Amino acid sequence: MTKSPKRLLIPLICLLLAVGFFYLAYYIPRENFWLTFSTYSFLFGGMLVLYFLSTQLKWQWVFVGGLLIRLSLLLAIPKWSDDYPRFLWDGEMVKMSENPYLKTPKDWLQNNPDSSNLYLEKLFELMNSPEYFSVYPPLNQAIFYVAAWGANLDTKGGILLLRVLLILGEIGVFFLLLKLFDHFQRSSNKLILYWLNPLVIMEITGNLHFEGLVLLLLLASVYALSKNIIALTGGFWGLSIGMKLLPLMLIPTFFSFEKTRKSIAFWIGSTIAIIASFGWLLIDNSWVHFLQSLKLYQGKFEFNASIYYLLREVGYWMKGYNVIGELTPILSGVTLVGILYFSWKKRPQNLFQLIDLWVLIYLFYLVLQPVVHPWYLIPAFGLSLFTDKKAFLIWTFAVIFSYQAYSDPNYLENPIFLFLEYSLLALAIYWDYFRSSTKSLLAK
Repeated sequence: MTKSPKRLLIPLICLLLAVGFFYLAYYIPRENFWLTFSTYSFLFGGMLVLYFLSTQLKWQWVFVGGLLIRLSLLLAIPKWSDDYPRFLWDGEMVKMSENPYLKTPKDWLQNNPDSSNLYLEKLFELMNSPEYFSVYPPLNQAIFYVAAWGANLDTKGGILLLRVLLILGEIGVFFLLLKLFDHFQRSSNKLILYWLNPLVIMEITGNLHFEGLVLLLLLASVYALSKNIIALTGGFWGLSIGMKLLPLMLIPTFFSFEKTRKSIAFWIGSTIAIIASFGWLLIDNSWVHFLQSLKLYQGKFEFNASIYYLLREVGYWMKGYNVIGELTPILSGVTLVGILYFSWKKRPQNLFQLIDLWVLIYLFYLVLQPVVHPWYLIPAFGLSLFTDKKAFLIWTFAVIFSYQAYSDPNYLENPIFLFLEYSLLALAIYWDYFRSSTKSLLAK
């Protein structure tokens, strides 16, 4: 394509993407799967077209375009997820000097009728887990408090503040990616794949999930390691655990990576960050209810699983009932063994190999889980952009099939759509890890 038509085509695609995101965030209900799927597919395709056309597009234009799209969603009410009422509820509890880990929302309303108000009652009605203790770590609670403090008992105000905080985190992700792409001598054009990715924009800015902040902290850890600031490397990794527990599974990789294994500064930094993040759970034995909620979550809920669903069907055939209570700990054990094995087998020798190992561990973990919400992919997807692996990029598209469940009044998942999603992922995994050699997954 000649230079002049390309100059016209790129702004046109950007404009269409902005319109598509606005339409998806404000006007398409999640129950309308086919319209959601069509719009999402258009946005994903538009992102890829821009990526392949924009071989010399300056990163400043990419940044401004993605930021304007995010800002256009500031006033949207989250449509793909109903987690935000719990965020705002927990923030109100902290603002009122209440401990969100000691009472469920239902219990609190019953025991504190004089302290209740219309705002809290509205949040309670919107909540998807009013009979559970909070499952969100203390660092999350700090963000919820900031939103509650500025919202002044207004749902839209709380959503707006949460969204602003998450956009600020996304800006941090953008510039850390830019710095690290330069460090790893990767094309800055890869920024398009993250900054304009519909899953990233809709699930972080649109639906207020915190995986973008997890990625921010993991990237900060990588950046500190690239600058040999080892104490900060451990500190940022510890804070990422405080934001979402999942990065804890990366601990074996730090034992297999010589620079961190032998560094006292790394282990001191990570220990201080973890204590600062979770020490609050020692107040009034909050950790008891926190762990109880985690156990309930892991042993009761099922969504968008792959291998777990196959094994569950075997359980139905053999025992005649849902074996989630027996299957979940087994898969957790398999996951732990797999993480230890890959960390020992790969033994990364440099920072690039360490990130590549993280991506593999995230992938192994997610394909064995009984619950795989789409936003869970975002930290691993961001990290995968430093590698030659395409599985998470493909999955950020294929995961839209999981939203078919919301088009069913009973939220039933259709096996056909699960098959489509995980077939695409399986092909991508084969391409990434098995195409050149059947032993490539196990090789150093």
